[in-house]
Amino acid sequence: MAQQKSIGTRLHLAVLCMVVSCQAIGLNDLLERAAQRSDKLHSLSTSLMSDLDSHFPPLGRMLMPRPSMCHTSSLQTPNDKQQTLRVTENELLSLIRSLLQAWSSPLFQLSSEAPNLPHPAASAIHSKLRELQDHTQSLGDGLDILVSKMGPSSQLISALPFNGGDVGQDKTSRLVNFNFLMSCFRRDSHKIDSFLKVLRCRAAKIRPEAC
Repeated sequence: MAQQKSIGTRLHLAVLCMVVSCQAIGLNDLLERAAQRSDKLHSLSTSLMSDLDSHFPPLGRMLMPRPSMCHTSSLQTPNDKQQTLRVTENELLSLIRSLLQAWSSPLFQLSSEAPNLPHPAASAIHSKLRELQDHTQSLGDGLDILVSKMGPSSQLISALPFNGGDVGQDKTSRLVNFNFLMSCFRRDSHKIDSFLKVLRCRAAKIRPEAC
C-alpha cells in the first residue's frame, strides 16, 4: 500500500510539474515524454496479460469473445504502419485521446474487481492495475497540454460507451471476462503507443520508415 501511494504521489508531482511548466517546453520534448508514458502503459498491459495467462482455464480459450467485441472496436483506426503514416497529426492525436478516454471506466472496474479475482496472483494484478490507472491519468494530462499546441482539430474525441457490469458469477466466466477486457486494453495500448511514436518521429523530422 505504501509503495502504491508513493508511486501515485510521484506521478501526481510529475503531472503537476507538467501543468505548471510544460507550456514553455517544445513540442518535440512533450511528444517524447508522452511516448515514454505510452510505452510504459503497453509494457504494463503486456505484463498483466502474462500474469492472467499463468492461471487461465483451458475452457476459457474457447469462451473468449472475439477482438471485434471490444468496446473500442467501432473507432476507425489505421490497421498497419503504412496506413498510420497517411493519417494527419491532429487526427492521430484525436484517435489517441479517444482510445485513452474510453478506458477510464473499464480500468476502474478491472481495478475494483481484481482483489476478488479467483487467481493466485490477484494481489499483484491489482497493484499493476492501480499503476496502470495512474499512468493512464498522467498520459491523459500530458495529451491535454499537447492539444493546446497542435490546434483545435486535435481536440475532437469520439465517444466510445462502455456497458460495464458484473464480470461474472462463476470462476471461469470471471476469469474469461477479466482476461478479455485486459486483452482489449493491451491491443489499444499498442495502438496508442504506435501512434504517439509516429507523432514523435514526425515532430523530430525522422524519416517515416524509421518510425
